[in-house]
Amino acid sequence: MEIRVIEDKNTKQKVTRVVLEALPDWFGVSESRENYITESADLPFIAAYDEEKPVGFICLKETGKATMEIHVMGVLAEYHRNGIGRALFQKAKEIARESGYEFLQVKTVQMGKYEDYDRTNRFYQSLGFKEFEVFPLLWDEWNPCQIYVMSL
Repeated sequence: MEIRVIEDKNTKQKVTRVVLEALPDWFGVSESRENYITESADLPFIAAYDEEKPVGFICLKETGKATMEIHVMGVLAEYHRNGIGRALFQKAKEIARESGYEFLQVKTVQMGKYEDYDRTNRFYQSLGFKEFEVFPLLWDEWNPCQIYVMSL
């Protein structure tokens, strides 16, 4: 497994498309998925490769002068629970810290709503994120937005 910082816009979009289209339980809304693919071109981007096959990525976005967000992240299901997400996160955290940011945040669906997202919540908690706030209607009433934060 190799973790690479990707600069090429087309590569960022191709990796994002390959991974997100393979994860319909999390990225099944085509409009949202296409927005992530488009936006990934201009944001800090780290990808995981199994030889030359992209198997995961993490994309960061500035949300404030002191804060970066995990804008979107995905790892192919057959590679889950192999440390790839953690390795991507560690590299992203290093980049955010070296870039002068003080906080990292991530948004996901609140714990207790869907099993797949409960696994996502536990993953972020295992990385050291702390619950910050829930916005019940930020996305819609069926998907209350949980914000997690951590100090860098």
